[in-house]
Amino acid sequence: MPAHKFESDTTTDPLAHERAHLAASRAALRAMREDAQNLDIRDVTANWVNAAVLQAQIDERIKSLADLAHTPLFFGRLDYLHVVGAEQAEGAEGEQFYIGRRHVHDAVGDPMVIDWRAPVSQPFYRASRKDPLDVGRRRRFGYTGGDLTAYEDEHLTDPAEAEQTSKLLQAEIERPRVGPMRDIVATIQPEQDEIVRSELGGTVCVQGGPGTGKTAVGLHRVAYLLYAHRERLARTGTLVVGPNRSFLHYIEQVLPALGELEVKQATVEDLVTARIEVRGTDEATAAVVKGDARMAEVLRRALRSHVKPPTESVMVVRGSRRWRVPAYEIEEMVQELLARDMRYGAAHEALPQRIAHAVLVRMEQAGEAPDDRVQNAVARNTAVKAAVKAIWPAVDPAKLVLRLLSDPEFLAEHAKGLLSEDEQKAILWTRPARSVKSAKWSAADAVLIDEAADLVSRTHSLGHVVIDEAQDLSPMQYRAVGRRCSTGSATVLGDLAQGTTPWSTQSWEQALHHLGKADAVVEELTAGFRVPRDVIAYASRLLPVISPGLTPVESVRESPGSLSVREVADAAALDAAVVAACEESLGHEGSIGLIAADARVPALADALTAAGHTYLSPGRETTAETRLTLVPASLAKGLEYDYVVLDEPAAVVDGEPDERTGLRRLYVALTRAVSGLTVLHSAPLPQELV
Repeated sequence: MPAHKFESDTTTDPLAHERAHLAASRAALRAMREDAQNLDIRDVTANWVNAAVLQAQIDERIKSLADLAHTPLFFGRLDYLHVVGAEQAEGAEGEQFYIGRRHVHDAVGDPMVIDWRAPVSQPFYRASRKDPLDVGRRRRFGYTGGDLTAYEDEHLTDPAEAEQTSKLLQAEIERPRVGPMRDIVATIQPEQDEIVRSELGGTVCVQGGPGTGKTAVGLHRVAYLLYAHRERLARTGTLVVGPNRSFLHYIEQVLPALGELEVKQATVEDLVTARIEVRGTDEATAAVVKGDARMAEVLRRALRSHVKPPTESVMVVRGSRRWRVPAYEIEEMVQELLARDMRYGAAHEALPQRIAHAVLVRMEQAGEAPDDRVQNAVARNTAVKAAVKAIWPAVDPAKLVLRLLSDPEFLAEHAKGLLSEDEQKAILWTRPARSVKSAKWSAADAVLIDEAADLVSRTHSLGHVVIDEAQDLSPMQYRAVGRRCSTGSATVLGDLAQGTTPWSTQSWEQALHHLGKADAVVEELTAGFRVPRDVIAYASRLLPVISPGLTPVESVRESPGSLSVREVADAAALDAAVVAACEESLGHEGSIGLIAADARVPALADALTAAGHTYLSPGRETTAETRLTLVPASLAKGLEYDYVVLDEPAAVVDGEPDERTGLRRLYVALTRAVSGLTVLHSAPLPQELV
């Protein structure tokens, strides 16, 4: 790979030299984009279909070559001691590579910027003084807006140079959080890089506390896999599953910034509501039972109950001849299909072919010479179709679930030995719906219908799926996501301490079993790069109660951040105190998040409006005019703000169905701050925080 020769920095003005390379690289990227825009495909396509497909590919290429003004084209440089991958005489000069978010080459094809995912870029993240990986110098660049304003060198093979923390790296990690989530490609740490570059064939589960970068690691792993296995994943597809729309909106710009535009994003509800509309809700008790993995067996039993043994033979009339297949022979066919445990719909399609084949055998024994067309015609025969309808009828998944939730006897028959009487009562509708369309389906019902649909016909599998905030999924939701990567792999991201649903997982071993990826590797990230040391230490007081045995996050940030816990003596004055704390936080640079119990949000919204402050809803991009976001505690998970004002912790805890879930919700709210946290309360704080 041709590259720039190693330079000993005899340049009188290294910063000017690097700025010149940045300008040249941007010009080269513009030229690459113009080349794509100027492609003429009129003489290379056979028809309009081919032309449309090729033009769509070119359009995507043009989009991926966009130069984002405030996104640095490269963020580092590696000066190798030798030519990469080649034998070299002693004393010969090595190569120099600029590391960036995407590949850029000049007019003759020589690289000006190397994609961070390329093998030659890996030492930027992994090289150390103990193992320099043939790197003599690692240079990091600092930017203000889109302008290159600083650089910093680390000479990995110079014993005289003292090891020290990179100031530019620290500044990049602590840069204010304005707008949606951004990539961390310039700050990936060695332990994160190992996860990012893990192979496509294996599923990885990342347990990471607040601020450890698990979400960013998962998204960068997708970007890496698309780079390393682009053709395969282009065929099979990739998907990011998030907990809610606000979260997906918050992270949606990360992959496009890395040049990846084809990754789909969805919530679990998005995946399972193709057949019905969610208009209802469940009590927590009902939702827990519906989300239990035992429901999969209940559905399987209920579906198979539609298969009935044949009561009479099948008589097929063709011309002047009659061909009879006795009931006992059809019964053998049915038992064989059941024993093979085929999808219900596949068996429904196979049975008429089996009966037709039996008829063809009799025809051949009688001296006829039927072919496949005759077998297909017999399979469509009225008598055969009538027999199949009686023996193995078609089943609509939504109607099956409707009957289970509406008919106590039907549910009791198929839940026997699986669900207790109380559990059955919990999920039965008190007022059964008349039809699939009129039913007020809940989100948990939609997952049951999705399970039933998969029992009827196989769900399409993608090449790779990322599941974020995975600790909040129920076993049945894990099964729903697992179906969509049954022949692919997954990246599972979460924190057991942040499980805030009544059905949240108790262990990754259980979760991975339900996902169908029991052999996944579980990695734990314990180094915190986002949440200040004193803030994470304060929040970690809750860990012995909410998740005993989990390793607390150790913040590696040198700046301690700020933590202020203030008691407001008069509850009536709390709203005004919260507004004042927001105004104080707005005096700092960056984004501000006001997090409160869901029930407190309307009152705080009125207080902010009365004080003349505009605010955003979660996931919306901040602007210079509006940097304050009002966040219901139920939507805070996964979001980050430079400064957080937390209103009334006791109300956050009380807003959940039980104390443990409430304390977990509080743990989430306490760990959203990147630079400072202000806690205001009039009610007593939870004992664990005192």
